[in-house]
Amino acid sequence: MRPENAKTRRKPRADSLRNRERLLEAATQIFSAGGPQASLEAVARQAGVGIGTLYRHFPTREALFEAVYRHEVDLLGELAEELAHEDDPVEALRKWLQANVRLVATKKGMIEALQLVAHGSSDLKAYSFERMTNSIGLLLDRAVAAGEIRSDVPPEDLLRTLVGIFYSQGTTDWQPTALRLVDVFVDGLRKR
Repeated sequence: MRPENAKTRRKPRADSLRNRERLLEAATQIFSAGGPQASLEAVARQAGVGIGTLYRHFPTREALFEAVYRHEVDLLGELAEELAHEDDPVEALRKWLQANVRLVATKKGMIEALQLVAHGSSDLKAYSFERMTNSIGLLLDRAVAAGEIRSDVPPEDLLRTLVGIFYSQGTTDWQPTALRLVDVFVDGLRKR
């Protein structure tokens, strides 16, 4: 038997890739509604696949949570790339930060589990921190280059501020307050 290498390894089949995407979408919906204890059987059922297919892609609940977390981070990265083409760089930055708030608001049932997975995996933590700071940096650099935003605030500080806004959520109707705080923060970044 020959050892597998990059040249002999087959690409995943199209149906396998579709199943994986459907599982990620279903897991996001199920875990958002039912929290981290929602059943994996419900995820497989929602995706329209058997439980064996779920376990082939994600052998553990933690592997599924990690994949969902990475997927969400990637979606925010893609959004930053799209917003980087908007005419108003400050509004692009504001929209991206607001999208983060809305994402957290819709994923309330999943947040605790995602935080545990991210906290437990240094690779995942490093990946998400890099992807998120690069996303913020892309938008921030455009606003600084346009002379709209002060240049002494690095992307890491914006990410820390955003996380702080998330952790300050005390009531069930925290989203309007968080969106207002994002607006106040972005306005405070403007050059005077």
